[in-house]
Amino acid sequence: MVLSPVPAPGHPTGHPTRQPSVGGAPAPHGPRPGELPPVHDALLCVALPAFAVSPEHGQLTGHGPEGVYASGRRLLSRSVLRVAGREPVPLQGRLAAADRAVFVGALRVPGDTGPDPGVTVERSRGADGTERITLRSAGPRPVRVPVELALGTDLAELGAVASGRPRPELRPSVHGTGLRWTAPDGRSVAVTADPAPTDSLAAAGVLRWEADLAPGTSLTLHLRVQADRPPGGAAPVGGGRPGGNLFSDIQAEGDDRRTGALLRASVEDLRALLQRDPAHPADVHLAAGVPWRCGPVTAEALWAARMALPLGTRLAATTLRALGRTQVPGGPEAGRIPGPLRDAGPHLPPRCTGVEATLAFPVVLAEARRWGLPAAELDELLPVAERCLGWLRRRLDADGLLPDPAPGGPWRAETQAHAHRAALLGADLLDGCGRTGGEELRAAARTLCRRFRGEFWLDDPSGGRPAAARSAEGRSWPQLGGWAAHLLDTGLLGGGRYAQGLLDRTETEQVARLLGTPALDSGWGLRSLGAKEPGHNPFGHRAGSVRVHETAVAVAGLAAAGYEKEAVSLLRGLIDAAELFGHRLPEMYAGEQRTTGSRPVPHPAACRPAAVAAAGAVHALTALAGVRPDAPGRSVAVQPMASAPLGALRLSGLVVAGEPFAVRVSRLGLGMVEEAAESLQLGV
Repeated sequence: MVLSPVPAPGHPTGHPTRQPSVGGAPAPHGPRPGELPPVHDALLCVALPAFAVSPEHGQLTGHGPEGVYASGRRLLSRSVLRVAGREPVPLQGRLAAADRAVFVGALRVPGDTGPDPGVTVERSRGADGTERITLRSAGPRPVRVPVELALGTDLAELGAVASGRPRPELRPSVHGTGLRWTAPDGRSVAVTADPAPTDSLAAAGVLRWEADLAPGTSLTLHLRVQADRPPGGAAPVGGGRPGGNLFSDIQAEGDDRRTGALLRASVEDLRALLQRDPAHPADVHLAAGVPWRCGPVTAEALWAARMALPLGTRLAATTLRALGRTQVPGGPEAGRIPGPLRDAGPHLPPRCTGVEATLAFPVVLAEARRWGLPAAELDELLPVAERCLGWLRRRLDADGLLPDPAPGGPWRAETQAHAHRAALLGADLLDGCGRTGGEELRAAARTLCRRFRGEFWLDDPSGGRPAAARSAEGRSWPQLGGWAAHLLDTGLLGGGRYAQGLLDRTETEQVARLLGTPALDSGWGLRSLGAKEPGHNPFGHRAGSVRVHETAVAVAGLAAAGYEKEAVSLLRGLIDAAELFGHRLPEMYAGEQRTTGSRPVPHPAACRPAAVAAAGAVHALTALAGVRPDAPGRSVAVQPMASAPLGALRLSGLVVAGEPFAVRVSRLGLGMVEEAAESLQLGV
């Protein structure tokens, strides 16, 4: 099963009709139409299809999006602990793992003297709502204290919570060793406790215990949240977490220890975001992000699978299969992968994520083949890629450019970069698999490249810049933003080579220089719209925020093109930001200029974790080593950044040609392969 999709900030949304309620009463503050509740300061435990949204103090109060969710429904919205009639003083809340948070509090109980608390409380909450509450006494004498847990739920759909339309709280009933709630549609949820409570007060939704704590002893309560399917409802899909050992256990060791922490957290988040294709439970893909974007497979899932190829090819294969099943089978749009429109910032009309996914499909398949995708999976997916490439050839207009989202345009520079990459890598894929059509695609790429330079490059005294888009009437949008990083992402070919891009050498150098200016490099990463551009908003999804995916694409593209200074500045900003976000990067954060002593400012509604952010961290860090595999050619090249910006670094747990791969980069920027498949010839 999958969670209900909720659009990300800047995406088209519905229009909520009322404010959220807690216990049936309107909340004083709730989201307005088109506004998502803030989650920037919440701790999100994730193991899809379940996740929990907790404030740092650990008490679930029923406000906003707080609660435990599974398969798109809130199972528990309130869980408030009181000891001796008082809530513990919150001291710390932290993520212990991607799927578990720990909260520590303390309180003084009757008989305590002085300022020191005699009882500490630790709550360990999992993504599925399972919770362990431990009370420890350090007082000098035995104490007997009442412990109460006030519980409640509305069993609301995630979309209703997001738009400010949750249900009133349901009335509970006593159920075994806990409480049970049943919604009008027949769905129900129960919370059970071990040990059994002394009292269960259904009218108040309260479970009570009497805790006898001798000096130095503890009491632990175990809570379990269990949802029942409605009468006649479908059985849940599969058992256990999806994906199994889908990713390798990549590790980083070296002078900058933050790289290891960032990779560990990112891979944990990728595993937590895995969800099954409901109709094909053997296949998994990444949810775009929690809490708002956990619906069907998206273009972001495909981008994330591409950036995670150093961890193995299985995710790419299952994601491609899931998307391939949605491909339009016939008619004028045959071969296209459907997708919704997505906000494109303050200047351009919405773009189509289906166009993006259609162009990315053959690219990801071609690069997965280079990383070692098994032949059987390649043969299964190749016809889908051929149909995507056929759609591309038919969709190119008389000028050789690709409009987006409709035949009437506009013509976007980023879309031309995706189309050019798809044509060249698609041709390489067809040639390598003994299929026809490669030369036609290369000819289309040459035409597109020639037309792009004539239509999209804007000359000016500073050296020029690429236009973001142009209209059918010839109008150009000159606004510069993080989208320009895609002009440097040309894709991996055989022999460790990168495909030719849309820009010539001089234009590539100019774009690299622009990406390194303070207008785009915020010091924390790449802005989605330059600070000097009209309409710049540091919190704008595509109007000035730092989008981790674009920053990672820029780091890898700049490094591959030989512009290490600009790549290193963006990479260091990203790593510094990740450290201050506890190594769990959100999908985006504010593009405020970095100053001495400042911190990255979170976006209130950004998903965290997010697939493209977690995979983007992997992509950016592995760009340091410059691993360029060619499994069909039985070779792998290593071209690390010559400046060794993070000092000595060793990456292990990578996967090339289906076997473990480890590489070391010295402080002098020299790369050495330490582990690789015996069949691979090592090159530079």
